[in-house]
Amino acid sequence: MVLRHKVLSLLVTTCILFSENTLSATPPAPFTAEQEARIGQIAGEYLLAHPEILVQVSQKLQQQQHARAQLRFAIKVMEHQGELLNDPDTPSTGPDDAAVAVVEFFDYQCIICTQQAPVIEQIMGASPDVRFIFKEWPIFAQKWPASENAALQGISIWKEHGSKAYMVYHNGLYRTGHNEGKLTAADITAVTASAGVKVQSAGDHHDVLVRTDALAQALDLTGTPGIIVMPVKNATPDRITVFPGMATAAQLQAAIAKARQ
Repeated sequence: MVLRHKVLSLLVTTCILFSENTLSATPPAPFTAEQEARIGQIAGEYLLAHPEILVQVSQKLQQQQHARAQLRFAIKVMEHQGELLNDPDTPSTGPDDAAVAVVEFFDYQCIICTQQAPVIEQIMGASPDVRFIFKEWPIFAQKWPASENAALQGISIWKEHGSKAYMVYHNGLYRTGHNEGKLTAADITAVTASAGVKVQSAGDHHDVLVRTDALAQALDLTGTPGIIVMPVKNATPDRITVFPGMATAAQLQAAIAKARQ
């Protein structure tokens, strides 16, 4: 039994060391062919009897990979804080002196963004002291032109009528439930009117969309939604959270709490 525990310890340690891409400075003591065969046999028998060990090793590896990915994201976020937080062409709502910001990259034709929208609304209601920033990123524009048209109209409403009208428009489009090619020009017109805005052609804000696309790529975001929760000032990697996909209300609340620290 002692030998089995030693073999198990060696196996788990080896898995973790390989996951960290580290090498021992001192080469391990060599085993004879018979010892190696016996070790392999014992390890195999033990893992068959205790498969939960492999699950634990896999979970540990996933945690390490997630932590490394978050660190890479956080470093890029810190490199682009100004573009994320201070672009006057980007719609936003919440206190100007907020200590925490939630930045969302989204597309009105994205079905996951449609599912994310009510969660963001919920968090906005629960966190009135947080600033919410909305990066119009119509990644489906080539496939569905309404994606870009809706984004351009949103920016126009923001610039001409402010955050209140923009939020009515933004949430109104998602409440239509029309995504993945179903959003129409009539939807955009109707929701614009519901925001109390006189219906007119959207301004030419393609330069804003180009900048947002470049920023998303610089952050290594690969799709929508992409959500960043961060301190507005004195940000550090351990206080930044990036969700390269949908986030639950609990996850967002935890990220906001971390950013407040």
